[in-house]
Amino acid sequence: MKKTGIFKAMKLCRDYQRMGPEQRLALQQARLKELVNHARKNSPYYSKLYKDVPEGFELQDLPPVNKRTLMEHWDDWVCDRRLTLDRVEGFMEDKNNIGRLLDGEYMVFTTSGSTGNPLVAVVDRNANSIMGGISAVRSYARSEDLKAFVKRGGKSMGLFADEGFYLGNSSIRSRLRTMPWKKKQLAVSSALYPIPRIVQQLNEFQPAMLGGYPSNLELLIDEAEAGRLHISPVIIMTGGEYLSDSLRKRLAETFHCYVQTSYSCTEGGTVACECRKQHFHINDDWLIVEPVDAEGNPVPDGVLSDKILLTNLYNYTQPFIRYELTDRVIMHHEPCGCGDPSPWIELEGRTDDVTSFTEDGRAIKIAPLSVYAALKEVHELRRFQLLVYPGNTIELRMEEKEGVDRQEAFEKAKERLRAYLKTQGVQHTEICLSEEAPRQDPGSGKFKHIIRMK
Repeated sequence: MKKTGIFKAMKLCRDYQRMGPEQRLALQQARLKELVNHARKNSPYYSKLYKDVPEGFELQDLPPVNKRTLMEHWDDWVCDRRLTLDRVEGFMEDKNNIGRLLDGEYMVFTTSGSTGNPLVAVVDRNANSIMGGISAVRSYARSEDLKAFVKRGGKSMGLFADEGFYLGNSSIRSRLRTMPWKKKQLAVSSALYPIPRIVQQLNEFQPAMLGGYPSNLELLIDEAEAGRLHISPVIIMTGGEYLSDSLRKRLAETFHCYVQTSYSCTEGGTVACECRKQHFHINDDWLIVEPVDAEGNPVPDGVLSDKILLTNLYNYTQPFIRYELTDRVIMHHEPCGCGDPSPWIELEGRTDDVTSFTEDGRAIKIAPLSVYAALKEVHELRRFQLLVYPGNTIELRMEEKEGVDRQEAFEKAKERLRAYLKTQGVQHTEICLSEEAPRQDPGSGKFKHIIRMK
């Protein structure tokens, strides 16, 4: 790929939006063939994988790949032969390197490892510019919010896990390192901090744009309603977790601003941007999304997939070509009312674990959101987290509201939970109160209400 800076990347994104369907398809296919040829030539792993792939290949001719296999062949996977996994992991041992460039060229990211061992990714300057170009041109669903943000001085604050090489945190740290004068406009708070500390930072910084994980931003609602949090953002942008309609509405009503989200991942950056209709439009000039079933067969429009295959058309250092992600989506190609012709997807609204109980020798699986909804009716609880163990044993971590008796709150929660489970056929459960408080994942900073224990 030719050298691409941030301004050129922004121009390429804008130019694509003015193209017709045939031009768009031709550009995507040209970028795919260029990427595959580069991978064949420079990656020993892909060279071997594609030895039987014909020159005039179609996308479906390329064998899918997954995280486990790629991590096992990391040194042969990357196209820069100077890079090794040992070198990159050594770089990551120093937390001061978060946001710094390895060899003056590569950003280093890692996934949270929520589906197993974390993936280690490297992104060169070109790829980093394209990620920035997509964000600059397409991140705002409504132009009026961008104008209001600029008018308020462009001050933004992200609430992320700030101790890891995660996409959101590392990107902000990188900008602060390269543009130190931005410290009065750009800040990050740790999702792992106690809520009072986060509230203090927000009150002091007064962001015009507030970003973060939905589960963390949800906690700020109580702080605002209690009169402890005094901010008035013009836009809230969430990411990293599913944003439910109910939480979107509550955030909008609490902070009196527009709330939007996006679909991103470490392997592809911002895969899809949300429009005014709350549809996730794929950035299909730079990424290809294939919804497939459990066996890897294509899933038609309007049908929920079991997973997706993602092809990143701009990462030449570490090619992700038909890379398996466990996200479940519904693809749409019909026109969207916003006017964006790019295909759009619906994301499955699940971030917590599906729980499994046993009754009379049979397994009963229950969706996490329904368990969550049942416990949300116990108004004595401020925050809760369920750990579901084999044998129908449940541990409840909880924070009761101020002035509420803890044991009384637990008894109400236990009664409500048992009543709901019985409606699902689960008659026998053991529910105990944990001595521990609800907490985020210590690495990623993300929060789950329902956790299936093994």
